[in-house]
Amino acid sequence: MFEFNLEDFNSSKINEVIHFINNKTKELGFDMASRPETGALLRVLAASKPNGRFLEIGTGTGLGTAWLLEGMDKNSKLISIECDKNVQSVAKEAFLNDDRLELIYDNGSDFLKNQIPNSYDMIFADAYPGKYEFLDETLNLLKPGGIYIVDDMLPQADWPEDHFPLAKGVLDSLKNLKNVVSVGLNWSSGLIIIVPKRN
Repeated sequence: MFEFNLEDFNSSKINEVIHFINNKTKELGFDMASRPETGALLRVLAASKPNGRFLEIGTGTGLGTAWLLEGMDKNSKLISIECDKNVQSVAKEAFLNDDRLELIYDNGSDFLKNQIPNSYDMIFADAYPGKYEFLDETLNLLKPGGIYIVDDMLPQADWPEDHFPLAKGVLDSLKNLKNVVSVGLNWSSGLIIIVPKRN
C-alpha cells in the first residue's frame, strides 16, 4: 500500500527564524505559541491576500507572526498586538528588519475599540480579545471577503476547568453567526475559519 506524508507541505523556508523563536520561547517558558500546522495554514491564507492588511491579536514570541510574514507579499502589512513586552521582545528581535511588520505593545481590547471597520483582509485572533471578548467588534474590522481565524479551539490538557464553558460559548457564538461562511477543523489545536459573505 502506498503512503504519502502531506505534512511535507508544512515545513517553513525560514527555518533559522523559526529555530531562533522556538529557542527563545523555551527559554522564557512560554507555552502558548502557535503550532507549526496552524502556521502553515496561516502562510497559505496570507498568500491569498496580495497587498493585504493583516492583524494578529496576540503576538506571543512571534511564531504565528513568522508564518504570516512568510506568506505575505512585499506590499502587504501586518500589525501584531501583544500586552506582554517580555514575550513580544522575541518577535522584535527576530523581525528587526522587516518593514512589513508593525509590532504594537497594547491591550488588545483597547486596540480593537479604536480600529476602523472594514480595514483588514485577515485577522488571526490568538488572544482573549478578538476571540473570547470583543468578537463582534473584531469581525466588523474585516473587509468583505476577509478571513478570520482562531486556533486552540479543541480542549487542551492545560485548560483550567472554568475555561471549558468559556470556549464552548465562543464556539456557539461563532457557529450561530449570520451572513458568514465558516469551517471548523479538528486539526492542529482546533481551528475555526470564518469569511463574511459579500453583499
